[in-house]
Amino acid sequence: MCRTTLTEPFITKWRNLLLYVCRSHFYWSHLQGRITVLTCGPILALFIFLSFLCLVVICLKTSRLALGTGARRLHVSAAFSAKAKVAMSRFEPSTSINYGKMHENINIVRRRLGRPLTLSEKIVYGHLDDPAGQEIGRGRTYLRLRPDRVAMQDATAQMAMLQFISSGLPKVAVPSTIHCDHLIEAQIGGVKDLQRAKEVNEEVYNFLATAGAKYGVGFWKPGSGIIHQIILENYAYPGVMLIGTDSHTPNGGGLGAICIGVGGADAVDVMAGIPWELKCPNVIGVRLTGALSGWTSPKDVILKVAGILTVKGGTGAIVEYHGPGVESISCTGMATICNMGAEIGATTSVFPYNHRMKTYLDKTGRGEIASLADQFQDDLVPDKGCEYDQLIEINLSELKPHINGPFTPDLAHPVSDIGAVAKKSGWPLEVKVGLIGSCTNSSYEDMGRAASLAKQALDKGLKCKAQFTVTPGSEQIRATIERDGYTKILSDVGGVVLANACGPCIGQWDRKDVKKGEKNTIVTSYNRNFTARNDANPATHAFVTSPEIVTAMAIAGTLDFNPETDYLTAPNGEKFKLEPPTGDELPSRDFDPGQDTYQHPPSEGRSVKVDVSPSSNRLQLLEPFDKWHGKDLENMRVLIKVKGKCTTDHISAAGPWLKFRGHLDNISNNLLIGAVNIENNAVNKVKNQLTGEYGGVPDVARHYKANGESWVVVGDENYGEGSSREHAALEPRHLGGRAIIVKSFARIHGEFQGNKRKKCANINRDNLAPLESCNPKSVCLWVINSVLGHLLCSATIDYDKIRPDDKISITGLKSFAPGKPLTAVIKHSDGSQDSISLNHTFNETQIEWFQAGSALNRMKELQ
Repeated sequence: MCRTTLTEPFITKWRNLLLYVCRSHFYWSHLQGRITVLTCGPILALFIFLSFLCLVVICLKTSRLALGTGARRLHVSAAFSAKAKVAMSRFEPSTSINYGKMHENINIVRRRLGRPLTLSEKIVYGHLDDPAGQEIGRGRTYLRLRPDRVAMQDATAQMAMLQFISSGLPKVAVPSTIHCDHLIEAQIGGVKDLQRAKEVNEEVYNFLATAGAKYGVGFWKPGSGIIHQIILENYAYPGVMLIGTDSHTPNGGGLGAICIGVGGADAVDVMAGIPWELKCPNVIGVRLTGALSGWTSPKDVILKVAGILTVKGGTGAIVEYHGPGVESISCTGMATICNMGAEIGATTSVFPYNHRMKTYLDKTGRGEIASLADQFQDDLVPDKGCEYDQLIEINLSELKPHINGPFTPDLAHPVSDIGAVAKKSGWPLEVKVGLIGSCTNSSYEDMGRAASLAKQALDKGLKCKAQFTVTPGSEQIRATIERDGYTKILSDVGGVVLANACGPCIGQWDRKDVKKGEKNTIVTSYNRNFTARNDANPATHAFVTSPEIVTAMAIAGTLDFNPETDYLTAPNGEKFKLEPPTGDELPSRDFDPGQDTYQHPPSEGRSVKVDVSPSSNRLQLLEPFDKWHGKDLENMRVLIKVKGKCTTDHISAAGPWLKFRGHLDNISNNLLIGAVNIENNAVNKVKNQLTGEYGGVPDVARHYKANGESWVVVGDENYGEGSSREHAALEPRHLGGRAIIVKSFARIHGEFQGNKRKKCANINRDNLAPLESCNPKSVCLWVINSVLGHLLCSATIDYDKIRPDDKISITGLKSFAPGKPLTAVIKHSDGSQDSISLNHTFNETQIEWFQAGSALNRMKELQ
């Protein structure tokens, strides 16, 4: 519990009392620019003196609450006396870190709330647009924030930059970067795969490079590395707030940053200088004690947490790690834990600033940032006595190596148990492929620990029984592990080093060793293992674990190998056990930066030409969505009622479809092609209610649109789980959809709790308005009429009552106003109908967006 303190209301009462007395007994006049006191009696003078003493005490108390005592006050004083400005990154020398502003905001909020703050609260509230007036309530209110920067990967950057172009603005308002990592397919090996990607994607890379140059966005060329590793090495720092157009942006929390994955339209808001909205997060505390050792790695922490919280348990919350156990985890290990926090639905995850982060900043050439962070360290750790909405405790000394899967990242198993579970469940024991790397586990330490195991096997004459691939996280990591000999060891044991890109982790894998539909097992150090995620084969049983366990299982060739207890057999018949992995946290000879792959935007980019060919099948300039027609949404068809899990991969598949991410019409041909139709248990097969024939989901949607028929989608639990894929929101709107009706939404696609409105992270501003009921059998509803991510709440609809041949109407839009409910009418084919009241949380501005057709449309109207 927080200690008793002088709160803002108490201070305000004293101030108001003094002001009242002064106004009662004084008459102030301005004469020749001088202020004269006309009356002031002895009694009043005494009262003023005593009141002054009281105010002095109050100010001292307030200062103590805001600034703390002892070392904390000294830190703050030293920081405020520092004159030098520290650049946010070496690529942006003209921008500087503004810890002073964040510190001021934190003090304002702490005085208002009168309680200790968590680290998450400090950083989030430290970026409030209006810290003095913003209503703050965890899990309840919406915060208007000013993030420090934006980062976009090349797949999502296409749509984001197309939307920014549509806004008509000349330049981005905050530092922003584009990272080319998603469009490189793994086939043969790094060098050849990268060259082929440059040729195949030349048009897209040219668009992103020129658009970046024109609008002031830094451009990381293909081969630079994975966005999250580049951010950790160059842009993340303690206390920064960064939003990124990828669900694993929280990786930066390993460096004490609040980094949140969003859709491209959110990024456009921030780049346009518009305050960004976020549902005030709850805070889940994970207290770590003990220390990591042996085969247990940082990955096991998040694998354990995923098993506890499940894929929905972190929804609407920031996961904040703390406790003495944090000191045993490297900075890149903390990043691994934060990265995979996306799999539990968390808004983001974060660690407190400590010496491991300071060392990493020094090693990556950012010693000045570390020195500045030292001065503001009290703002970069949680307050003593702060409270969490939920608290999980993990003893790292007792934590065992874990492996999660298949088909979902929250199905947690100790490695010691997985063999027995697999046999009982009928999962294939033979490991066909082991894959290490990705944005989750591709640090120097990860590669070193994997290489230490590979070296042991080579020394005994063994190579991997399974195929083995290695994905360096960045050009810097690739160059450094090559210089230090890790690449040779991993290659000698049978590994193929892939390009510095996402590759198989996101389905960019031209796999040839098994046929589609063939049951098989793979183990990866990735973060996500949904059905068909890695290789487009729904029969592939994918498991996620640490790079060390992947390497050991690739050497053994079997899922039921426990390296802590089991023996390997050398070619000469010798039985031996692998010793626990070892590896340096950071390179002793510093990092080798490798090739220079960064393009600075010119100081003046107006003359740069950005070409988008009208005949291109990869890029398409956006046409504004139509304005609201002034009427209710009447008689909408049910396009599909989805059965079971429906991730963003089901809604808008990745893999080969990534090449169309800049062409809305072409990529819309993958709309819901992976979803199961509850009517017939078939994939991509729905009944066209106009013709009576069955066809593909996008085909039927296009037919409805051509015939002027609006439609809705009905879904199940946790709809939209997975990536920050705004195409999953844009595509329904483009093909004539008006609503998505589901039981509940995943955070990255739209967050909910009970019947309270939450931020629609991916749908936000992409023409969708979510609705959810407090009845667990009820549904959520998104009105897709260019509302751009604002919520309406239903009260009574039962999921089971909605039939494939129903028609749904939403009425009351003509008098659409804040706080005034709408009505949904569900008409059944037998003539019966159900009617429900829909509450909403639209404010005046959001209703203006709705009426204009989109926030971008409204932005143009106001220019």
